[in-house]
Amino acid sequence: MTSPDTEPLRIGQVVAELLVTAGALLLLFAFYESFWTNIASGRMQDEAQSRLEGQWQEEGWTNPRSQERPMLGDAFARLFIPAFGADYQFVVLEGVDEKTLLAGPGRYPDTQLPGEAGNFAVAGHRVGKGAPFNDLGALHACDAIVVETRSSWVTYRVLPMGLAAEERRAEGTACLPEALNERVAAGDYAAVQGRHITLPNDVEVLNPLPGDASMEVADGAEGLITLTTCHPQFSNAERMVIHAVRTEVLPKTEDGGPLPAAMTERT
Repeated sequence: MTSPDTEPLRIGQVVAELLVTAGALLLLFAFYESFWTNIASGRMQDEAQSRLEGQWQEEGWTNPRSQERPMLGDAFARLFIPAFGADYQFVVLEGVDEKTLLAGPGRYPDTQLPGEAGNFAVAGHRVGKGAPFNDLGALHACDAIVVETRSSWVTYRVLPMGLAAEERRAEGTACLPEALNERVAAGDYAAVQGRHITLPNDVEVLNPLPGDASMEVADGAEGLITLTTCHPQFSNAERMVIHAVRTEVLPKTEDGGPLPAAMTERT
């Protein structure tokens, strides 16, 4: 016959065993997300790199098709963030569905292309699945984001983080031309932060002028790049958003030509 005194002990043992099991399952899930999916994504990214390189070589750097909109799943550009090291590069694909994002960062289809006026917006995973955007939180104002297309190198600079005009003006002076810096500090781009946290349904961060309701690219609009990823790590409750503004477009020549000076920058 079971003693009443042993009942709380047995219940405690069951609870403890359940907690241990739950902890083990969480560890296995974390391992799967942060390690195993990286292996699969790495292979897919390598395949995308090979496809893109072969396509560029076959079609040539002046081919008119370079201006066409990519099809879903197509690899069409390379993304570099020099502050993250010389080996940081990812092929950008068309689309933000789960299959595409498993292979690498993906462009939101209704946004602009690299170098165009408006907003070239790209999503990427933060943990596992290649984790291309794991370190976005380490970016600072004026850090470079470089995009290579078949015909050009496009350099963007991360916008100031704050919202006060004098603070933004001071941060932007280091990397932005005077007229552009004034638009960023106190003009039509004054509300566009270099990094901020928002909710997943805040789709206006993808608009040609982030935060503005209009989907149209206004006359005189600057070229932007927007990078989005989940926040915090291991959660999709929020989104981390990075905005950067175009500062240079360097055409590629038949022999490749020089790299943008930003490619050698380190923090």
